[in-house]
Amino acid sequence: MVIDKINAANKEIESPNLLKSTQIIIDEALTKLGYPKEVFELLKEPIRMLTVRIPVRMDDDSIKVFTGYRAQHNDAIGPTKGGIRFHPEITQDEVKALSIWMSLKAGIVDLPYGGGKGGIVCDPRVMSIRELERLSRGYVRAISQIVGPTKDIPAPDVFTNSQIMSWMMDEYSRIREFDSPGFITGKPIVLGGSQGRESSTAKGVVICIEEAAKKRGITIQGAKIAIQGFGNAGSYLAKFLYDSGAKIVGISDAYGALYDENGLDIPYLLDKRDSFGVVTKHFKNTITNKELLVLPCDILVPAAISNQITKENANQIKAKIIVEAANGPTTLEANNILTQKGILLVPDVLASAGGVTVSYFEWVQNNLGYYWSEKEVSEKLHKVMTEAFENVYSTAIKQNVNMRLAGYMIGVRKIAEASRFRGWI
Repeated sequence: MVIDKINAANKEIESPNLLKSTQIIIDEALTKLGYPKEVFELLKEPIRMLTVRIPVRMDDDSIKVFTGYRAQHNDAIGPTKGGIRFHPEITQDEVKALSIWMSLKAGIVDLPYGGGKGGIVCDPRVMSIRELERLSRGYVRAISQIVGPTKDIPAPDVFTNSQIMSWMMDEYSRIREFDSPGFITGKPIVLGGSQGRESSTAKGVVICIEEAAKKRGITIQGAKIAIQGFGNAGSYLAKFLYDSGAKIVGISDAYGALYDENGLDIPYLLDKRDSFGVVTKHFKNTITNKELLVLPCDILVPAAISNQITKENANQIKAKIIVEAANGPTTLEANNILTQKGILLVPDVLASAGGVTVSYFEWVQNNLGYYWSEKEVSEKLHKVMTEAFENVYSTAIKQNVNMRLAGYMIGVRKIAEASRFRGWI
């Protein structure tokens, strides 16, 4: 019956709709685990969804009204947790799906959180610093009643950073004059941020790459790795893997891709990269992002945007391992094709969980008033991620499912059990 649902929905998935595809896998995971239908009805949508309108005085003295969202998927386990993205194409359904993924990530790495997510429909690339500050503060004022260090804890995401988190924390501290540092994570060190937070997502992905490589008998030193995306996660990934001796044969940005089977000069490319991760504009002999995905490599890391590997190109993928650093880069039908081909795919809900893990560390340090060294943070992250990887991998083997479904089963079970103990279902 679940297979029929997947086949019936493939057309919509390939369109695609992230919320619907997420709901399909949650339904399959809950069915595998033996939960009744009412559990799916509770978990298929956020328990709380807030839409706000934010008036901002622009630099030309005009008033522009922005739309913002905050989704809280499920708070049965503890406060919800998740980033805030600034993007011109963000939608309510996307924010809902991302909040569900945050619940799954927290469950997979065993954090005392439910999932949350926020977004503002805007293009920060065409806004001034002052306009961004007014927008950031306005968003916090608009959502202040439903967030806080014991309710819902935001963090950086697409096109947001530690400076934006600082403005948001400062605005929140004016509304609530105590425990404000723990309201938000991804802050600068001087305002209570954690060592290692900025590169934590990439470090988590690298740990998953290393563990997956061991399973397939691949040595990282000398391995050919292609990375789609050269933003925050992609650039850190390239640097860490290059420093480990891997050959980074391909990287890309929004304008194209670079490929060299002998390995690219990553330090040179990092030096040329701008603040938005764009580097290919400096080169003439570029290829497309689509071409990069199907070129020969040992390990492929989609670290850009969603729905990049589809039924159209999945059969052409030559990598032995795919590790998803981006949110939702592989559609469900493509996932099935890759599984049939014997490619080991490490899903986003596991691979990109390093960010929320170190955000949790930051929140803990804020609550304790005691801060850890970068070495301590790195050691704790390594332990959490290796244990999570092994748990998902062994579950996939035992249940005879792919790693995506295994990850969903682990992540969703924790939320379902917490909801059951509370008497919600």
